[in-house]
Amino acid sequence: MGRGSGSLRRATPLRPKLPRAPPLPWFAQLKFWLPALLIVAACAAKDTLGAVLPPGTKKPLDVLETVENKISGLVAAGAVVPITMNSLSHMVLGAQPAAEHTVALPAGLAMLPVAAGDWSWVLNILTVPFGVAMFAVVWMASHAINVLILLSPWGAVDAALKSARTALLGLLTLTAAINPWVGALLSLIVILIAWLVAGWAFRLTVFGSVFSWEFLTGRSGRFTPAEKGGNAMFSGGALSGVPVRTYGKLERRADGVLEFAWRPWLVRAPKTAAVPPDARPGVGQGLFFSTVAAEGEGTLFILPPRYRGLEAELARVCQLPGGVRPAGLRKAWGVLRDLFTGGQTAAT
Repeated sequence: MGRGSGSLRRATPLRPKLPRAPPLPWFAQLKFWLPALLIVAACAAKDTLGAVLPPGTKKPLDVLETVENKISGLVAAGAVVPITMNSLSHMVLGAQPAAEHTVALPAGLAMLPVAAGDWSWVLNILTVPFGVAMFAVVWMASHAINVLILLSPWGAVDAALKSARTALLGLLTLTAAINPWVGALLSLIVILIAWLVAGWAFRLTVFGSVFSWEFLTGRSGRFTPAEKGGNAMFSGGALSGVPVRTYGKLERRADGVLEFAWRPWLVRAPKTAAVPPDARPGVGQGLFFSTVAAEGEGTLFILPPRYRGLEAELARVCQLPGGVRPAGLRKAWGVLRDLFTGGQTAAT
């Protein structure tokens, strides 16, 4: 007989198969949060160096940060907020998630006879929409700071706005850690303030979205001002009866009056406002974006980036009597240039 044929083989003990851990959510995986962390680090470096850089140097990075902030808001609204509200529902009802081969014990409100089952799904239906709505209102108010940074030409102002927002978020976190009730009260105050400025923040959000998209896609190369139907732009501070940065269309009517039409919140009933006939508006050609300004009365409209290089065409289509003239940093550069060359602007 062979050597091992009559001998008993040692039985190897079978190792118990451990249950596999559930996969992490997609926003908690390395392939998502590592690139996001690198983007945040780039934004932090941009903010650190922005205070000493020349005006306008970091504007492309400000545009990218504005887009990143929008994507982060969508991720939080679609994933983080529902999960948070779901956990809150289990805490309120006291329904403990049952592990495999174990018996779930009721706790909290679940000990009541009417709540003997798992009613967290009912509370989710009630709380998740409110949670998403509160997040959207607060996020719009916070995102308005990114748009203000996009509009500001000075790095010191950008740093001040970022520092103020970071200080407020830090105060909320510290207060909630010390006393949850005080933190909740402070959070309610922030939500109330965000609700009161929701209209202003919404207009800034639309403004920043249009500017960022058209800047990144270079729409000015694929756009021509419309002869009929109106041309889209944002209202300025000198247009009476219209909130600043309202998105609408400017068109010259058959009777020769310039009229601006818009929809509040982009979906409500349309409204119109006429440009005063004695305003003599003209296009102010800026370095980063242009405007339509009244003669000596301030900005009537703010033009999106799609109009860059097409200011003269817009003035012709809308029959603007003021024509095209330099404005903003472009005007300041023209004054400095003529000052050292003895041009007409310096003499004026």
